[in-house]
Amino acid sequence: MDDVISLSIGEPDFFTPWHIRETAITALEKGKTRYTANRGMIALREEICKFYKKKYQLSYQPETEVLVTVGGSEAIDMALRCIIGEGEEVIIPEPCFVCYDPLTRMAGGVPVAIQTKAENEFRLTADELENAITEKTKALIFPYPNNPTGAVMRREHLEALTEVIIKHDLIVLSDEIYSELTYGDRPHVSIASLPGMRERTIVINGFSKTYSMTGWRMGYAVAPKELIAPMTKLHQYAIMSAPTISQFAAIEALRNGDDDIAEMRDQYDMRRRLIVDGLNRLGLTCFEPEGAFYVFPSIQSTGMTSDEFCERLIYDKHVAVVPGTAFGACGEGYIRISYAYSIKHLSEALNRIAAFLKELK
Repeated sequence: MDDVISLSIGEPDFFTPWHIRETAITALEKGKTRYTANRGMIALREEICKFYKKKYQLSYQPETEVLVTVGGSEAIDMALRCIIGEGEEVIIPEPCFVCYDPLTRMAGGVPVAIQTKAENEFRLTADELENAITEKTKALIFPYPNNPTGAVMRREHLEALTEVIIKHDLIVLSDEIYSELTYGDRPHVSIASLPGMRERTIVINGFSKTYSMTGWRMGYAVAPKELIAPMTKLHQYAIMSAPTISQFAAIEALRNGDDDIAEMRDQYDMRRRLIVDGLNRLGLTCFEPEGAFYVFPSIQSTGMTSDEFCERLIYDKHVAVVPGTAFGACGEGYIRISYAYSIKHLSEALNRIAAFLKELK
């Protein structure tokens, strides 16, 4: 189909900011194309530590507590393979990013899904966590701001959870790839910054979403050295080191990219309000996301399953969205729409969805 409007991929439509690209070009011109240290360039690890100190008052040592990876996905994989033993359970709040379940299984672990609810704004509650824990539970994957729902966890929600986490001595894998895309006056709070949590948390982050650098494949993990050390050993045999040119670009992004983040976040915020208002007017009830760049509207009023809705929409109106079931069984009755696209793109998609719904009546 030549005229499909795709709202399916979570990829920013912005170009990587020019000063970041220019830094990479200069590095190429100077022949800086050799391997780096397995952990990543020390200058980049230092900038990552400065970021966490500035944002969350978290102190990490660049020599031993930071690992630069090939995207956030590699960091998640390394972490799970290093902390999970055969048969140990990993609690995963759903709906969530598609890789957590299979990577847990590949590490020999047992994924245990908690189905979060729209009435709780898709947040994980302390009671839900407590009820899911068994003697085999080793870790909690903590995916906030959330893909696909856009849900966030504020400090007051985190405080209740940390009591349960510390009580049961869990390791937390906190995927914070959308941390800088949090809307409103209250910034993201890293769960690692709460009392008793730094020593048991592996924070995963990266550059793909924040700086529109998806193809650069730059991610990282920060954690106590006892957790980073085995991840680094596995990383050095599997990967050697993250792309050198991308690391130079990442240093520039952290040093001089704050204005780029603010500009892109403002654009996403405008798109967020457009798509939420539009979907609710069409009768597709939509929770207002507070982070990331996705909405997760209910399509239950149509009487179709998520798969049926998506298939008919693309064939009838050439609009591509993702069935909610891609993100866990509790996603049935929902679809995921990415608003990482232009206002023109989103407006036309809403018009086509409106026509599609009208024809169903």
